[in-house]
Amino acid sequence: MKSPITYFAIVLYLSFCGVNMVTAQELRKVDNEVFQRGEVTKYRVYYDSWLTSGLTAGTGTISVLEDNKKFHGRDTYHVVVNARSVGLFNLFFKVRDRFESFIDEEAIIPWSFIRRTREGSYRKNEDIFFNQFENYAESQKKIISVPPNVQDIISAFYYMRTIDFSDAEVNDEYTIEFLLDDSVYISRIIYLGKEVVETRLGRFRCLKFKPMVAQGEVFDEPYPMILWVSDDKNRVPILGSSAVIIGSIKLELIKIEGLRHPMKARLD
Repeated sequence: MKSPITYFAIVLYLSFCGVNMVTAQELRKVDNEVFQRGEVTKYRVYYDSWLTSGLTAGTGTISVLEDNKKFHGRDTYHVVVNARSVGLFNLFFKVRDRFESFIDEEAIIPWSFIRRTREGSYRKNEDIFFNQFENYAESQKKIISVPPNVQDIISAFYYMRTIDFSDAEVNDEYTIEFLLDDSVYISRIIYLGKEVVETRLGRFRCLKFKPMVAQGEVFDEPYPMILWVSDDKNRVPILGSSAVIIGSIKLELIKIEGLRHPMKARLD
């Protein structure tokens, strides 16, 4: 149950903004022919450097669950991300992270975002509720004004998958606004062309991207990351690589099930 102070803050915020259901914006409609309920992808996280090669540090699983919780009477995709350290890494930096997003089925925008971070001694619990009709979000700490169709970090990824890149040209840019830690950020995703990558699951034809974020309170500089996504109707992330001080950290697809379309990007 929310405290009286929280209810007062909400009423005060809406009064100043002058928003009501009469003037609420109409939500967009996104054509999703890419993912579906039941899709599960699993990744391994490993280091590559002159000291070690392919040393697995952890695993991550992304699941689009079969349930359908409704928000404002609207259907949603319930996406859950679990990340955990493995082996010796549990001894000096244990990771047990869980993120959830309830994503509007038609607009591909979030209604609720849940974060449970357990990384070593660090703990972070976050629950955010979005009002996409009236452009605000409520966290445990405050109410935040947000732009139309704002994303969380999970729904942003699924929205990008719905974009048709068939006519994309090298260096084309795509922008997404997302909410994280009570602040709104703008991410730029740069298309770098097509490339074949090799993984434990085989070789894949991929679209290559460079995600970058605006500098701010959380991000000191744009992420030095490259992401390869399957060049087919699924547009599933196959490989990710981010530079570190020594070598790189990589994210590699190791298992997939429940795809909406056959994996035609796989070459062997």
